Amino acid sequence: MYPINDREYLKICAEIAKVMSISLSSAKKKVEIQIAKEGSKTIEHKRQVAKELLNICKKDEGDKLSSSRILDKLMETLEDEDNFLTED
Repeated sequence: MYPINDREYLKICAEIAKVMSISLSSAKKKVEIQIAKEGSKTIEHKRQVAKELLNICKKDEGDKLSSSRILDKLMETLEDEDNFLTED
């Protein structure tokens, strides 16, 4: 599949990348996979597929923790173990 250079399409992909905390190229790849599954031919339909994926991502973001919030939660320390370090 050749790259899509439509400004609005790329803007939607950038928003998906921001919501999912992934790179723009990864977000574009996710959208392109969905476009291929649906067999989209026109740029309008490709934009619509990207918008649908963005809406799904935003819904998922609201329903559960994003990957960045999960990482932040995992990196927290317990009060009494701030200076604890294990060695291999």
